[in-house]
Amino acid sequence: MDANKTPQEVESKTANENTQPRAQEREQIRLQKYIADCGVTSRRKAEQLILNGSVTVNGQVVNTLGAKVSGADEVTVDGKIISPTEKKYYIALNKPKGYVTTVKDQFGRPGVLDLLTGINARLYPIGRLDYDTSGLLLLTNDGDFANRLMHPKNAIQKAYAALVEGSPSDETLQKLREGIDIPLYKNQYGDTLNSEQQPPPRIYTTSPAQVEVAKKNHGNTLLRITIGEGKNKQIRKMCESSGHKVLRLKRVAIGDILLGNLKSGEYRHLTPEEITLMCEKPNPSL
Repeated sequence: MDANKTPQEVESKTANENTQPRAQEREQIRLQKYIADCGVTSRRKAEQLILNGSVTVNGQVVNTLGAKVSGADEVTVDGKIISPTEKKYYIALNKPKGYVTTVKDQFGRPGVLDLLTGINARLYPIGRLDYDTSGLLLLTNDGDFANRLMHPKNAIQKAYAALVEGSPSDETLQKLREGIDIPLYKNQYGDTLNSEQQPPPRIYTTSPAQVEVAKKNHGNTLLRITIGEGKNKQIRKMCESSGHKVLRLKRVAIGDILLGNLKSGEYRHLTPEEITLMCEKPNPSL
């Protein structure tokens, strides 16, 4: 017994501890949120797992959205029982070029999760960076946190350093700032795909962006481009649509979180201040 507590206080604390798990077991939440809270994947990808028939609740396949579960239900994903994670992780990784951000890769290419040595938890990337792009990538097992950052309504600003061929004119830079037409390819889930995966594309006009010239060197130009959306390979398509191929691309900031001096292939834990700043973004699902 704690020497500073009275027997009545200890008894009250014990009663609260005994009733709290039962209350948590009875509380029902949407199935996709439960899957995200278990650290399996983001809420959006959890919806895909449900629609694909990969999820069961108490032995029954659930393949439609809208189902709710509680801690008393047995939920499996791909045949494995899942349960909510207790410790939350918030990681900033400097992704090297040549790594995929998918949890599984059909071609056996190295993935960003291979770089998270020393973390015994099931994390997933918040958003993605393509294979040839390096820079800041956030990973977590907190579904709500991921949803705040990924939801289009919050328009989290992401900054990139893009080395492009040639020297964009002032007119070209203004087009990039105001919005430029790029091709988009979509699958049944609304994910944008590469051109070789699905013809024909639809033309999408990008939202206004911040575009500044950082440096000119040897006939090429280093641009700093900041956008609040995240279509597949958007920066590359924006630059190519303007007539300037991207030679090198690195993400340097996501909202208030900066890549800074983090070395390629290394990661760090977000500070409490960074987590708080990002959590101040509204949760569109509530």
